[in-house]
Amino acid sequence: MPSHTLASHSGGTTSPTSDVSGKALERHLERILGARVKVVALSPLGGGGTGARDPKTFGYGVPFEVDCLVDGRPRAFVISRTRPVQGFGHDYPADRAWQALYGHAAYNGFPRHVRSLDVGFVRASGDLVSVADAREFFQVVEKADGRLYWLDLERLLEAPVAALDLERARTLGRFLAEVHAEKRDEPTLYHRRIRELVGHGECLMGILDSYPHPYPLLPPAACEAIERAAVSWRWRLRGRAHRLARAHGDFHPWNLLFRDGTDFSVLDRSRGEWGEPADDVTALGVNYLFFGLRKSARQETSGVAEPFRTLFEAFLDAYQAEARDAGLAEAMPPFFAFRALVIAHPRWYPTLGDGTRTALFDFAHRMAAADRFDVSDLARAWEPPRAPRGTAENQAHSRATEE
Repeated sequence: MPSHTLASHSGGTTSPTSDVSGKALERHLERILGARVKVVALSPLGGGGTGARDPKTFGYGVPFEVDCLVDGRPRAFVISRTRPVQGFGHDYPADRAWQALYGHAAYNGFPRHVRSLDVGFVRASGDLVSVADAREFFQVVEKADGRLYWLDLERLLEAPVAALDLERARTLGRFLAEVHAEKRDEPTLYHRRIRELVGHGECLMGILDSYPHPYPLLPPAACEAIERAAVSWRWRLRGRAHRLARAHGDFHPWNLLFRDGTDFSVLDRSRGEWGEPADDVTALGVNYLFFGLRKSARQETSGVAEPFRTLFEAFLDAYQAEARDAGLAEAMPPFFAFRALVIAHPRWYPTLGDGTRTALFDFAHRMAAADRFDVSDLARAWEPPRAPRGTAENQAHSRATEE
């Protein structure tokens, strides 16, 4: 008899049938088939009844067969789910949801492929819920009062710094240290986060691809130099999986809401629940530097203008006083490079002057080539990099600079 695929989704189980009951399947199949269904048997899929030993001992899928009667006639279906294992981009339930959603559309758009009848998820109660006709997904979140933190920094382009400004920077540093204190021993998640920093569509390579090309301030040779350096950074950081910590993933002033004093809320956690602490630290830290560059441009000076350098140092000092992270400086450079490329992007920040963009590009180059971030040498970090010639990446950057 023919076998059809019912693509479903569940997270957190390694047993194919442990969280799906026959009764729940009957109810679900009746809804999508419009017929009376009686489940006869649930069994792991594989072997084809031949007794042969499968040489492939691991796969991404966790399928099981459903033998049933549909209006009294025998039918067979397969429940196909992605294995919740560490690594392979399947770490989070949302990853496994993507696999099911993709499969439902992809199977039915390919010649001779077995058909997908439905795609859905399993509730905590065990009920199966269909999302087969979904086209877009949404999220409902509570609304928090307050003013976005970037408005504080914008005000400081003209107004004098106040004690509250410094205390808010310190509060954010202490908050991140508390967040990052929760560690996790799961190297595949750390490897994933560093890999995503380099290759994810929202991260370094994706951002570089999204620049208009050709772009005079960042020609292809310069992009190549940064990418080559980033790949080297991936392998330098890969062995530091002990640093894996609870993370936000996009901790910047447009995702922070302050109310009175130092009371605040956080918005839009991104790119996974675990990562490299330097990601969060640089996401906020680079914005103090960015606003300092903007103020310098207004004053026709160079470097990071006050009070933004002081705010940056107050934030970082408060973080380190609590976190005591001896490896932070050695992990920050590639994350700084990524964040600088985002801020310099003409789509995100279309009104920046060429001088400010060039300073951000120089900072990205310098960070990509650095061994560590040295806050005591912050002024030098904004100078155009003068790396020695010889390596392919240095030659590429030299060509970019000469152009």
